[in-house]
Amino acid sequence: MSIEWAGQGPDVLLTLDRSAGEPLRVQLERGLREAIRSGRLEAGERLPSSRVMAAELGISRGLVLECYSQLQAEGFLTSRSGSVTRVASGALAPSGLPVRRGSSVRLASSARRASSARLAVDFRPGVPDLTSFPRRDWAWALREGCRNATPLELGYGDPRGNEFLRVVLAGYLRRVRGAVADAERVVVCGGFAQGINLVLGSLSRRGIGRVAIEDPGDTDYLAICERLGIRAVPVRVDERGIDLDALAAARVRAVILTPTHQFPTGTALASERRQALVAWAQSCRATIIEDDYDAEFRYDRDPVGALQGLAPDRVALIGTVSKSLAPGLRLGWVVCPPDLLEPLVEDKRLNDRGSPALEQLALATLIESGRFDRHVRRMRQVYGSRRDTLVGALSEQSPAIVLDGLMAGFHAVAHLAADADERAIVEQARARSVGLYAMSAFRPSGSSGSPQLVLGFGNLSEAAIERGIGAVADLL
Repeated sequence: MSIEWAGQGPDVLLTLDRSAGEPLRVQLERGLREAIRSGRLEAGERLPSSRVMAAELGISRGLVLECYSQLQAEGFLTSRSGSVTRVASGALAPSGLPVRRGSSVRLASSARRASSARLAVDFRPGVPDLTSFPRRDWAWALREGCRNATPLELGYGDPRGNEFLRVVLAGYLRRVRGAVADAERVVVCGGFAQGINLVLGSLSRRGIGRVAIEDPGDTDYLAICERLGIRAVPVRVDERGIDLDALAAARVRAVILTPTHQFPTGTALASERRQALVAWAQSCRATIIEDDYDAEFRYDRDPVGALQGLAPDRVALIGTVSKSLAPGLRLGWVVCPPDLLEPLVEDKRLNDRGSPALEQLALATLIESGRFDRHVRRMRQVYGSRRDTLVGALSEQSPAIVLDGLMAGFHAVAHLAADADERAIVEQARARSVGLYAMSAFRPSGSSGSPQLVLGFGNLSEAAIERGIGAVADLL
């Protein structure tokens, strides 16, 4: 499927040399042939109207009409009376084979759909409800941001990000997460991935070569640390959070944590461990990297503030809208401790010269307007209902299963029988077109533990949850 350009047709990069002895019409015909043969213009793609093409190239409309007529006769273009001119579906590529780029796009799209269709129900954790993205509110915020953008805001600007967004984010984080934040220390980034790379890169250049990570936890931390020349040291997590004795024994000066809602166990770091962790960081002059990934979604407990609020000089708080809105927006932020701010901002400047301006303005507008809070409240109810559906389905169809980690977020931990083979269950479920995920896949140390499954329900309807559990109940 070729792109359907709106308006009078797209611009086409063509050059004419008026100093050459060759007629302009011959040059134009050759330029269009080469654009079609090379694939720059795809089969079915619209060309500019003859009037637009003539104006762009500074030539007569009649010359363009003659060129289009000649290329139609040669089979490169096609047009019907009163219709636009398009690249013919049988135009030849350099190999002599017809250019069918539109067909290849359809095939690739079909392949992607087939790949995702292999799993009728996918309990993948960490994925929000992608169908509930507030398109109307986002479109409104994008229009407002674009309408109000100043020329200065459309330039390179401050590598920390748009000041309006940083002010709004700081206020939001103080209000909702109990963070100690001001616009000066907020750095807007391209999602969590860029945020963690910026923080770890700055620490690495300060000579920190060992960083503790949670076990179980996000195993991507291992790969990120390795790429930066840092050794990731897995530290055990129990029902009260990270084991502080093991952390002290690891002899590290930085740790990556998910203290509000540990991934993937779903526990919250106990209050006495919070205090002890802060004391450890102060005594060792260590940096705590707080991944605040889905704290907005809570059900059976009061809000838990960000750990950063206890030690803003020792904690780098990283947050995003990947769970609250959609991962595809690639918008996040780092609230930096003072000693990390300058090197991190310089890294950000060299990395990408700053995040996209209009998306930043849209996010700031969405939050300031109250529409972001309204969306989060609505999704909290949606995820709460799906959580209840998962609990009910397992209670009815697999009553021996114990669920844990249900107080917040949109994934749960299912405790299997002591002799269960979680990997075998995952494979058998996949054969039934149901995606299940073993806890062992989230253990960076490779250590064994009691058999468990991590069940994400964020991107599943209630009917799909019931259907999926019904399909694998006997395996559980």
